[in-house]
Amino acid sequence: MTRAAAALAATGGLLLALAAGCGVPTEDAARVMEQTRPAAARTPAPAVTATGAVTEKLYLVRDGLLVAVERKVPSRPDARQLVADLIAGPTPAEQDDGITSALQGITAISSATDAGGSATVELSTALEGTGRSDDVLPFAQLVCTLSSRTEISRVVFTRQGARISVPREDGSLTEDPLTCADYAGLVRR
Repeated sequence: MTRAAAALAATGGLLLALAAGCGVPTEDAARVMEQTRPAAARTPAPAVTATGAVTEKLYLVRDGLLVAVERKVPSRPDARQLVADLIAGPTPAEQDDGITSALQGITAISSATDAGGSATVELSTALEGTGRSDDVLPFAQLVCTLSSRTEISRVVFTRQGARISVPREDGSLTEDPLTCADYAGLVRR
C-alpha cells in the first residue's frame, strides 16, 4: 500500500469514527416527550372581515367553557370551512378578550362534510392524548359549531370511514350522533 493510500485510509477511518460518535446517545427505555403547541407559531390567526354578508358562529373557549363567537364572513361556510376556522383559532381581538381554542393547530382532522342533516368529522388520528387535560373540549367545539347551522342536527366522528367513540361532557364515550346538548354544561350562558 502506498503512503498516500495509507493516509487516505487512515483519514477515512478517522472520519468514520468521528461521525459514529456524533450521534444522539441511546437510552435503555423510551422517554415520553411533551407535546408543545405554541399557538402563534403553528397557525396564523384567521383573516376575518368585519363586514361580511353572512354571520358565522364558532364555539371557542374562555376559562375552560365554550363561548359562541360570531364573525362576519363573505359567504356561508360549509362544514369544512367551519372546522378550518376552528383550527385557525381566535382572531387577535378575540385573543385579547381571553378567548382560546382547544383545536388550534390540530392536524388530526382529515375532513368534515355535511349531508342529510348530519355532519361527519373524519379523524386521521385520535384527538385524545393531545397533551391537554381538557380532551372533551375539542369535541364540544366541533359539535356545537357544526350543529349551530340550522341544517345540521347531529355530528358523528369517524376514522377510516368507521364511527369511533368520543367523549361527551360527562366523560362517557359514545359512537352515537352528538348535538350541542351533549355538552350543554360546557357552554357559557
